[in-house]
Amino acid sequence: MTKHAPLRLASYNIRAGLGMDLRRDPLRILSHIAAFKADIVALQEADFRMGSRPTALPRDMIESHTGLTPLPVAENDVSLGWHGIAILARPDLKPEAVHRYPLPGLEPRGAVAVDLPQLRVVGVHLGLLRHSRRQQLDHIREALEELDDRPTVIMGDFNEWSRKVGLGRLARNFTILTPGRTFPASLPIGALDRVAHCDRVQVKMLDVPPKVAGGHGSDHLPIMAEVQLD
Repeated sequence: MTKHAPLRLASYNIRAGLGMDLRRDPLRILSHIAAFKADIVALQEADFRMGSRPTALPRDMIESHTGLTPLPVAENDVSLGWHGIAILARPDLKPEAVHRYPLPGLEPRGAVAVDLPQLRVVGVHLGLLRHSRRQQLDHIREALEELDDRPTVIMGDFNEWSRKVGLGRLARNFTILTPGRTFPASLPIGALDRVAHCDRVQVKMLDVPPKVAGGHGSDHLPIMAEVQLD
């Protein structure tokens, strides 16, 4: 049986385009996304937090600068994402369904699952408190169990500083990969950004392009992975 071509995925908390130099530069973020040469990118903090949560990236420039298009995860005409989580994909990767999950906890948080033809991609940005994160992971796991069974990758800012505890609820169903320290970008000490995958896919972490690793367009560094479908 012939395997599908691998997909390149990336995840990036862009802090609404505010870099470590305290300049808000959405075009710098778009140049970083272009450098990933990814098929699918999950973004966190892609929208401003106030009011109607307008997008922090110029929507009409995303495809021309990155070759990717925003998937329809927003619930209004001004946001790029939902709870700040946006997913960009190659134009030929058309979503079959979008699932939005409000998450429990002290802060307003959410998760987004997008069903693509070969892969379910789940974007997350978990809470700052471990108690809330555990509730959120339970909610995500249980919600995904209600959907049809398909290869699944979860990626985003998990906000968990420990490499040993805190994510066990997700580890019951998924393999969790912690590629390295991503926060703060100028001197990373916390491995907050991660990838989790089910046993129907093989995932290999990739190095981030030097241009992006040194650009500090956000307070997080991005992560990248290659996904091989059976």
